[in-house]
Amino acid sequence: MKNAIITGATRGMGRAIALAFSNEGFNLAICSRNAAELKTFEEELKQIDPGIKVIAVVADVSKKADIIKFAGEAESVLGSIDIIVNNAGTFIPTSILDDADDTFDKLMHTNLLPAYELYRYFGKKMMQARSGHIFNICSSASKNVVVAAGSYSVTKFALLGLNNVMRLELQQYGVKVTAVIPGSTLTSSWDGIQVDSAKFIMPGDIASAIMNAYRMSPGANVDEITINPVFGPQ
Repeated sequence: MKNAIITGATRGMGRAIALAFSNEGFNLAICSRNAAELKTFEEELKQIDPGIKVIAVVADVSKKADIIKFAGEAESVLGSIDIIVNNAGTFIPTSILDDADDTFDKLMHTNLLPAYELYRYFGKKMMQARSGHIFNICSSASKNVVVAAGSYSVTKFALLGLNNVMRLELQQYGVKVTAVIPGSTLTSSWDGIQVDSAKFIMPGDIASAIMNAYRMSPGANVDEITINPVFGPQ
C-alpha cells in the first residue's frame, strides 16, 4: 500500500486531491491549522476506505517546527512516503508597494517554505528508495505576473523554480517531480465574492490531472501540468 502526504488538505484543491488518493487506496497524512475541519475530514476519508490509514496533524506549515513535526509523525505512522503534494498556500491580493510589513514573509513562509522543508526531509530518502513522486501546486502566476498580487507572484515563481531544481536533482534516481500550474480555480480564496462557477476550474480537475500524471509508466515524468479556464482568467 502506498503512502501520500498532503499539506493544506481540508479545503479546495488539497481536499479534492486527498479524496482522489483515498479512492485509490492510499494511506494518507494530512494537515491543516483548523483542528475541527481536520477531524471531520479524517473521519470522512476513513469512511471512504476503512482499510487505509489516515494520520491527521494540526500544523501551521508556515512554521518550520510544525512542518518537521508533521513529516516526522507521518513517517512514524505510515513508514516511507511515496507521494508528496505541496498544496498549502495563501493568496494576498496587493501590489508590492501596498504590502503590509509582514506580507512578504507570510507569503514566503506559506507558499515556499513547506515545499522546501519537506523536500529536505524526504528527498534523500526517495533517492535511496529510487522511487517517489512530488507534486508542487504552483499557479498561473508562477509564469505570468499578477501585478495586483505582486508578492504572491514572486513566491509562486520561486515555488516553480524550486520544483525545477527538485526535478533535476532527483531525475537520475528515478524520482518524479511535477509542477501543477492552475489558472483561476474555485477554492475558498473566492469566498464572499460573487462569481460564475462555470467559468472556473474545479478542484476535482486538478485532482484528476494529478492522478493521471501519477499513473504514467515508471519511465515517464510529466514535468508540468497547465490547466486554464476555458473562458480565460477570471
